[in-house]
Amino acid sequence: MSGHSKWSTIKHKKAANDSRRGKLFSKLVKEITAAARVGGDVDMNPRLRTAIAAAKSSNVPNDNIEKAILRGTGELEGETYEEILYEGYGPGGVALMIEVLTDNRNRAVAEIRHTFTKHEGRIGERGCVAWGFDKCGLIVVTPDSIDEEELFLIAVEAGAEDVTPSETGMEIITPLEMFDSVLTAVQETSAEIQLAEISMIPQNTVKLDGKEAERMLRLMDALDELDDVQKVYANFDIPDNLLEDAA
Repeated sequence: MSGHSKWSTIKHKKAANDSRRGKLFSKLVKEITAAARVGGDVDMNPRLRTAIAAAKSSNVPNDNIEKAILRGTGELEGETYEEILYEGYGPGGVALMIEVLTDNRNRAVAEIRHTFTKHEGRIGERGCVAWGFDKCGLIVVTPDSIDEEELFLIAVEAGAEDVTPSETGMEIITPLEMFDSVLTAVQETSAEIQLAEISMIPQNTVKLDGKEAERMLRLMDALDELDDVQKVYANFDIPDNLLEDAA
């Protein structure tokens, strides 16, 4: 399983069990609000459907979800969020992409720039690293919850692009437009889904170890902690034991 997928899965599990849970809820609700701006009908809005599924998988209360949709459609008063994508570099030349939802652009960029500087990274110009990532669907399934060959056949038949097994999780990559159909097909099996999201998958990775890997993970953690930051993607390849220790 790729470094980013492993990091996302560990972070998701940790947030469900510790003080980060409130922050995770806030980000999931914010994404629902942003997604609902183009319409509150989940059948006609794939982004909203995915956002709601992610919120439910993290046990966000239904009342919170419903209010977020109403804020997005304008039926309830609430903040108006601007969507921004920042790019930059971390230790070892690792490429990063940071998805932001904010009601204050100046605050968001100042906090991100400060975080990069503090952790030996630098914010970059628009387009500096985006070319090295592909926007895809990502589904991670717990090993042994389903036969590997069965999962492969079901996922590919539903439109998956690739299925990669590992000891920590079977990773399914889908074209953007096939994410819903593949996720539905996997949900109808015995598979235990650890993670399901629209993600930015790196085309190539940068191997890091030792102190450089530790610095990179501290930068990832610090960016994730910012309220305006929704998701952070990076093309690092870091040993599993370091990822788990950092989490």
